[in-house]
Amino acid sequence: METRDGASETREGERESWETRERESIEDLQRLCKLGSRTPGHPENVVTDGVEVTTGPLGQGVANAVGLALAEAHLAARFNKPDAVLVDHRTFCIMGDDCAMVKTQIGKLSGKEGTSEAHHGTFDKDDDSKMRQKLDWTDREPFLWFTVVEAESGCYVQGPEPEHSKFPPSEEIRSPFPVPFSRREMQIQTDHAERLEKEWYSKLYYYQSKYPEEALEFQILLNGGLAPGWERSLPRSFIVTEVFCIRTSGCYSWVLGEVLKPAEQSASRTNWWKCRPCNLYKAYLHDYKDFSQPNSPWGRNIRYGVREHAMAGISNGLALHGSGLIPSASTFLTYSDYMKNSIRLSAISHAGVIYIMTHDSIGLGEDGPTHQPVERLAGLRAVPRLLVFRPADGNECAGAYTVAVANRDVPSLIALSRQKVAAHVEGTSASEVERGGYIVSDNSGEDLPEVILIGTGSELCLCDGSARMLGKEGRRVRVVSLVCWRLFDQQPKEYKEHVLPASVPKRVSVEAASPMGWREYVGDHGVVVGVKEFGSSGAYLDTFKKFGFSEENITKIAKSLLHRDINHAGGLGDQHSEVH
Repeated sequence: METRDGASETREGERESWETRERESIEDLQRLCKLGSRTPGHPENVVTDGVEVTTGPLGQGVANAVGLALAEAHLAARFNKPDAVLVDHRTFCIMGDDCAMVKTQIGKLSGKEGTSEAHHGTFDKDDDSKMRQKLDWTDREPFLWFTVVEAESGCYVQGPEPEHSKFPPSEEIRSPFPVPFSRREMQIQTDHAERLEKEWYSKLYYYQSKYPEEALEFQILLNGGLAPGWERSLPRSFIVTEVFCIRTSGCYSWVLGEVLKPAEQSASRTNWWKCRPCNLYKAYLHDYKDFSQPNSPWGRNIRYGVREHAMAGISNGLALHGSGLIPSASTFLTYSDYMKNSIRLSAISHAGVIYIMTHDSIGLGEDGPTHQPVERLAGLRAVPRLLVFRPADGNECAGAYTVAVANRDVPSLIALSRQKVAAHVEGTSASEVERGGYIVSDNSGEDLPEVILIGTGSELCLCDGSARMLGKEGRRVRVVSLVCWRLFDQQPKEYKEHVLPASVPKRVSVEAASPMGWREYVGDHGVVVGVKEFGSSGAYLDTFKKFGFSEENITKIAKSLLHRDINHAGGLGDQHSEVH
């Protein structure tokens, strides 16, 4: 039977590891897997000192190790000098055979990129040397192959696989057992480590005196990767043409190269940012080469192909390397489930990965329901800590990227459209994105609005168009952008009441995805315009019309709601809570 824990993450192994390192107390070790302990069942970097990455699901540790090795190779290429080597660490990954079953895409990429800094040793059963030869690892990554006998020294749990996570009885714990290192030997190792640390700082001081500019950038990275005044390097809005395809996430390319520099060193930018074309979903750093060993390890683009699991796991390793690197990973939103475990671990381990997900709705059109991710947003919004943005135009794109870069201890996911949308929705604001939701327009003057239209992403322009139609008929209408639910939920009660006053129960939400979760914002008497079924293949405008996403239909729904006495009729939402 397949196990779901990698051999490197077995609980008894963790117990022995921490006891020999003396990082945790005996009491901590005795509370292994107990509620509130510092020694959880799987290692968590935010719980136990010395744990670098949070692992557990198969293949994650391997991908993290590749990310750590990529970070080392990249930083070494950027900062090492012939007379001053600052970055020269190595990454070791102990990998079980079950992890080997899911690691092939990671290994293929690692072999292709030539990351010889990652050393893997497999434990347990299968010798997959044929696979590693096929994956071109033999000349690029040194491997050590082991078969381990569990619980040596006559312990009763020796050998049987089902016993690997059980605690031995008290008589076994009390019985004598050999200690591999004496206290004196441990002290020798500690003294050696202290000497190495002093030598490294001597190199750093020399480096700072001879290479001051590189040393400053290196220091910025070690301090988190964001220079003072970095926000001024980011765009406040976009200048675009008549239509704007939000899949042009490649506009982000310039940002991460500049935020590492002090403000005075950054290229001058006004309050606009001009978009350059982008090939579909690629978030490509046009000003930097591809990462490749040994040709260009200083490059900042990694061509993952369709290896989503590997991409997200490696990105976690890059983010948790501790060197201030800010990884972004891009794919179609419908493929987010291929990397869901890694996205969850980004959130659990506070890894500030930026996920860019395009083709975010039924607006994908011709590819049909297999590629139209109607349920993905609901699932991703349910992940604790993950910031899910669905920007409507260039302004909100700029704001989403700014918030994502600023929040280094949580992951962000920016969902973008495939189809062309309005270049600019009047009233949107980059600076307001950090609140998660805000008022885009309101023609009510000093009065409260009669109805509130709430939209996200490409559907916000439908709310805007419907509001204009209703306004011409003398209706008081407010349009709200709910670009990030989690950020809006974190706002003070007063602000949320200001945006969505309880005294205005007539609300319509518009999002071309699952209606799940929207009831919290529209209330019992509002209407949720969503998609309760899988999508359809066809031109995106035809698909939108089929599922009720048009200015005319939104206006019709709002009028019906306005004409209904919700105090006596039980509420329109009870009858037509979802339109699809």
